[in-house]
Amino acid sequence: MKSVEEIKGIIKESILIDRLELEDITAEEIGDELPLFGEGLGLDSVEALDVVAGIEAEFGVKLQGMDQGAIKEHFYSVETLSQFVHNQLAGEAVLE
Repeated sequence: MKSVEEIKGIIKESILIDRLELEDITAEEIGDELPLFGEGLGLDSVEALDVVAGIEAEFGVKLQGMDQGAIKEHFYSVETLSQFVHNQLAGEAVLE
């Protein structure tokens, strides 16, 4: 099973940089606690859907049925998203 650190790397490289085609930032410049939306990376709702698709494709984690509050909580930053994916892969049910 992948560690949280490995998951962070995949999220930064494969999903945020490659999938979203963020060309003016490197994976190293994306802080683990940096908000993905708003004042942080400034992702929009279309990019959010792309991140969801990327998480499902990269890790096989299904996000259907998750309520809006849980999505906002888990998709806040690379740190929270990595913890969520790690917990899902470990088989812990965190769909609220």
